[in-house]
Amino acid sequence: MPMLCEPKLCLGTGGSAHFNWTRCPRNMAVKWTGGHSSPILCLNVNTEGLAASGAERGELALWDGGVAPAGRLQLPKADDVTCLVFSPHRPTRLYASHGETISLLDVRCLKEPTERFHVNEEEINCLSVNESDHFLAAADDSGAIKVMDLENKKVSRSLRHANICSSVAFRPQRPHSLVSCGLDMQVMLWSLQKARPLWTTDLQECEAEEDSPQAAGQFFNPPLAHSLSVASCGNIFGCGAQDGKVRIFRVTGVKFERELEFHGHSLGVSQVLFMPETYWLLTGGNDGKVLLWDVSSDIGKQQKSPPESLQRRKAHAPASTRRDRKLNKVASNEHARVLPKLTIEHGEKVNWISCAEIKGSRRVLVADQSSSVSVYPLPEP
Repeated sequence: MPMLCEPKLCLGTGGSAHFNWTRCPRNMAVKWTGGHSSPILCLNVNTEGLAASGAERGELALWDGGVAPAGRLQLPKADDVTCLVFSPHRPTRLYASHGETISLLDVRCLKEPTERFHVNEEEINCLSVNESDHFLAAADDSGAIKVMDLENKKVSRSLRHANICSSVAFRPQRPHSLVSCGLDMQVMLWSLQKARPLWTTDLQECEAEEDSPQAAGQFFNPPLAHSLSVASCGNIFGCGAQDGKVRIFRVTGVKFERELEFHGHSLGVSQVLFMPETYWLLTGGNDGKVLLWDVSSDIGKQQKSPPESLQRRKAHAPASTRRDRKLNKVASNEHARVLPKLTIEHGEKVNWISCAEIKGSRRVLVADQSSSVSVYPLPEP
């Protein structure tokens, strides 16, 4: 088995200890091979530690912690497997999206799908099953989010973005509430009782309103939203975007506010994932890095976004006032600078990340354009 490079324990600002993984190349990871012949696009892990990976051309594989696959399946039509999600209550049930189809599989006997659902009109990008195991949401390239009632096996609600919907996630402890994001640069909060979003944030407008130094370059590097993840508490969620930033939001009632923002990657953030029962966030980027962040000490301490009425008045404020606010904002951000606890130099564009416990230790699973899964150890929270 390949050796894993050792993380270095460093002292961060303020004397706090943090791990910094320096120049850890991709070939130093443990590799899970033999499950695919095509690039892996998605990963998921069930509550019992069984991992599933989906690849181009309809390839699906299961992994039980060993370097060789525990099972393999070729899905019909050879459409790319774009997302995998296990049932929260029945860990043997695996939902796989391929093309416009959702297949339900039994991992105890990985054969033909036990059921197939065709409710989306374009390729599905993301799936999410709510905590009560009653609803499944499927986001697709048309911007549609189809919410299926799994008991009645029919669509109960159709929601929509103006452009490709890249990610959707039900909120833990709130089975009728979900969040979504897309290439329309919108982040939305939904309730299954309503067809319209309860709250919407436009990431590009937020940048312009706050006089961001990057605002002038947004035309060339807009904050297209790629991925989101909700923490176990259900009120905190993170979003990764094409501008390299990670944004943390807090849901309060029927709206959400930006809690924290930091530049996580030099290129687009393709994946974000809150680890279970913590405010530790994993992010993967097009720059080939996987970063681990601890945002627990920063949540609740950042300056909240100004009210909408103040934002409107701000546009008419004198230039000197706007400059002062901008300087204050920059100073505030420098004071509250967020640094990663762990940096994994994976070296290849990250397609998906997941977290698993293997032999009593937490690992991050990384999928890229290769046909193997890379496995790195994580420090304990």
